[in-house]
Amino acid sequence: MRILAIHAHPDDIETLAAGTLALLARAGHTISIVTLTAGDCGSADAGPEETGRVRMAEAARAAAMIGADYRCAGFGDLSVFNDDASRRAVTELVRWARPELVITSAPVDYHPDHEATSILVRDACFAASARNYRTGPSEPLAAIPHLYFTDPIGGRDREGVPCPPHFAVDVGAAFETKRAMLACHESQKDWLLQQHSITDYVGAMVAWSKKRGREFGVAYAEGFRQYRNHPYPEQPLLQELVGAALIQPVPPTSA
Repeated sequence: MRILAIHAHPDDIETLAAGTLALLARAGHTISIVTLTAGDCGSADAGPEETGRVRMAEAARAAAMIGADYRCAGFGDLSVFNDDASRRAVTELVRWARPELVITSAPVDYHPDHEATSILVRDACFAASARNYRTGPSEPLAAIPHLYFTDPIGGRDREGVPCPPHFAVDVGAAFETKRAMLACHESQKDWLLQQHSITDYVGAMVAWSKKRGREFGVAYAEGFRQYRNHPYPEQPLLQELVGAALIQPVPPTSA
């Protein structure tokens, strides 16, 4: 099965979904990873061109760890917007990858590029099977792919309100791969310290994965929400693909 993971910046997918992707890759599925931007604003020292080159190389090394293809869409960092040209470009990427399942960013998050990416990918999944919506050389898909959102960073929206996942994936068996993939993004160490006051970006990911894990009774977990609004597929495809690693939330007890 072909699976597309698409987010705004290099390191977003590694932070939020690399454990699940590693499990899926081990199971024999074909993984493509796309970032809409090269993260070219992610440096206090280098210019945007050099920063983008470095970050794309880091993303490609991380993707190669699970045998995934990597592609950058070429949008500018802090310049992802929901407009016609952008929707067509993202739709063409979906058609290029030909996925049956798409994982993208949460609709609400701290970063405008994350939120815009979520909207663009959601709408591109719908448009990808519309034959008269012309985007480029790739053929339209036969059907709308299954669509999933990762957790937002820190599991909260811009106002700090928690965004609980529909389900989680136990990524303990692939956690060292996830850690190694994120560690490829070494150029972000100084930037994240300056911009986000994060002294250890890999450690921050570990702490977050442990927190999600505790909520679901495992060591490390990644949370997801499935988009099931009409006419998107309702079959729980990702849940089925991860098999025994699936963790459903515990229903609240009645008083």
